[in-house]
Amino acid sequence: MKNKHQATLEKEVIQMDEIRMEIAEAHREWENAIRYFNHAHGNDQIDYAIYCMITAEKRYDMLLRLAKRTSNNWPAWRGAMK
Repeated sequence: MKNKHQATLEKEVIQMDEIRMEIAEAHREWENAIRYFNHAHGNDQIDYAIYCMITAEKRYDMLLRLAKRTSNNWPAWRGAMK
């Protein structure tokens, strides 16, 4: 039977992995929004591209802040930006 400390540690590792995957996804969305902006034509597409870039950047920042609050070991995480 696992002790309480091991269970808590395993839960934190799972949570960190989930956040890491979300961070990678958010970064890809941000890069895609920038690419879309670079190829946008007309005011409507440019406005939409700007909205997408701002939204993606905010999500990425929010997830990084969440990761830093979640674990004191955040700097030791590897592969967040693969």
